[in-house]
Amino acid sequence: MMGLDRLESLMKFHPFTRLNKLLENVTPGGGNTPFLLSVGEPQFAPPGFVAEIIAAEAGTWGKYPQANGNDAFRQAVKDWTDRRYGLPAGMLQTDQHILPVAGTREALFHIALSAVPEYTGGERPVVLMPNPFYHVYAGAAAAAGAEPYFLPARAETNFLPVIADIPPAILKRTALAYLCSPANPQGTVADLAYLKAWLDLARRHDFVLASDECYAEIYLDAPPPGTLSAARDFGGSLDRLLVFHSLSKRSSGAGLRSGFVAGDAALIRRQAQLVNFGGVAQPYPILAAATALWRDEDHVVANRSRYQHNFALAQEILGPLFGEVRSAGGFFLWLDVGDGEKAAVELWRRAAIKVLPGGYMARPDAAGDNPGQRYIRVALVYEPADMEPVLKRLAAVLADLLAESGHRQAGE
Repeated sequence: MMGLDRLESLMKFHPFTRLNKLLENVTPGGGNTPFLLSVGEPQFAPPGFVAEIIAAEAGTWGKYPQANGNDAFRQAVKDWTDRRYGLPAGMLQTDQHILPVAGTREALFHIALSAVPEYTGGERPVVLMPNPFYHVYAGAAAAAGAEPYFLPARAETNFLPVIADIPPAILKRTALAYLCSPANPQGTVADLAYLKAWLDLARRHDFVLASDECYAEIYLDAPPPGTLSAARDFGGSLDRLLVFHSLSKRSSGAGLRSGFVAGDAALIRRQAQLVNFGGVAQPYPILAAATALWRDEDHVVANRSRYQHNFALAQEILGPLFGEVRSAGGFFLWLDVGDGEKAAVELWRRAAIKVLPGGYMARPDAAGDNPGQRYIRVALVYEPADMEPVLKRLAAVLADLLAESGHRQAGE
């Protein structure tokens, strides 16, 4: 059981708890309607057929859902992953390698509970994660009783952790590693060689690789590669690998709480057992809607076009201040403003725009340097017509802050 001291630690470092505390006595100003760009919650409507399918399946609300969903959902996921990642027909088996989940946040948390042992080589186990990182990774490590080990993901390494920098003593104790591509918050896309290097590392050092690919369908140019393709190139084995996908970003369906995990059959069974003990299985009406969403690409293309439009607006409006602001994947801006906390306070005070200080998504290193401290994360999750005036408000405040601090602007 997770002790109260560990729970208190989780609450202390939760980024949105910290943000609420930071802004609790700050009045949103400028005579503006507040805009919440702090949370990665798409504001686009999901396709209309979602509500129609849920209504049509209303008769199944009275049935207890099963942890492994149903054949139709698993087949839709298999067909999509085979097509999206170029997998051979027999690599993923619907009855062994695919599990529906109630949103990938829960699944990413649960993997630490099911994959991390009490001891690794007689010592406390380690969970690797990039720094900055999605807060669930650290919360899951703490809940599992593991030591989180933060791998710097800075601009000079294209915001990707350097595998060669992981100490051998840490690898010896590693039970689980979180990998995120496209990265949250920076939007970096890892290439296939990098993904293969992580999968090879996991197998050589016998730890589980949890590949968080929730933003895989939101990108500027080419579709990001996935770790399933890396497994394909290693002969098709799924050993030590789980990949996580969600409808929250792809289909603007955050409220559905629906996604899937695919990979190592033994790990899938353990995840299913965890759901049976204390998780949430997908209700059948939600599962039916999710099945249709994984079989439809038109709405995904339309969503991606909106985000691409938003990035074009951001580049036009913020480019004079920051240079290139677009990322290869995802829907966040990761802006170096010098002091993320100060910028977050002033954006709320002067323009009623809420953003997340980058330091709240990271931990200081041994020298006390927080790799996210200089940044803010801005979620481009509204319709382009709404984003344009908000980005102009944001740019005006940031231009003043940069001038006040003496920060040099792009092109100076």
